Amino acid sequence: MNAFGIMNFNFIEKGGLLMWPIVGCSVIALTVFIEKMIHLHRARIDAGKFLHTVRETLRDGGTEEAIYLCEETPGPVAAVIKAALEHAGESKEEMKEAVEEVSLHEVPRLGKNLVILSTVAHITPLLGLLGTVSGMIRAFMMIQEKAGLANPGELAQGIWVALITTAAGLVVAIPAYVAYNYLASRVDTQVLDMERCATDVINILSRRDEASKDS
Repeated sequence: MNAFGIMNFNFIEKGGLLMWPIVGCSVIALTVFIEKMIHLHRARIDAGKFLHTVRETLRDGGTEEAIYLCEETPGPVAAVIKAALEHAGESKEEMKEAVEEVSLHEVPRLGKNLVILSTVAHITPLLGLLGTVSGMIRAFMMIQEKAGLANPGELAQGIWVALITTAAGLVVAIPAYVAYNYLASRVDTQVLDMERCATDVINILSRRDEASKDS
């Protein structure tokens, strides 16, 4: 029996009612994974290259041009840099507050629906175990009804049918857990890019303001 065979209709039917929630969880997990991959791909930019471009624009004194560049660039990195640029000339604390306010909106959007993958990874093995336990109960009830004289073949069939749900639960849970960790790591990378780029831009603006005051 291979892993993919567990999820075909024949095995779903043999596994009982609890197979359907497991199949439903697999569909939900796949949908969330595809949606998050698309979203993170669209939000992803070369943070180092973008920051260099913003730096060059600011060096020429073009704050408005830098803001326009951020508006034309998708993703949370550009959003937090734009927040800092819009408060250029204010204190460093005020710029940090503006960046933090934008981050409060951007970070949850990056991690949206990841909890669904985590939930699927945790509950599908439990659903599978519940299906196996209920199947084993039925198998032992059959033994009791036949006064311990159950046919070994019938007993073996009852046991392997009971184990289908556990196997199915693991087939869904393992990829869901791997997908969750992968997506979470990508979200963490983007959050770090946001923090690093925002800090660099705030420092650039602060030094520029200090230099203009000294002159």
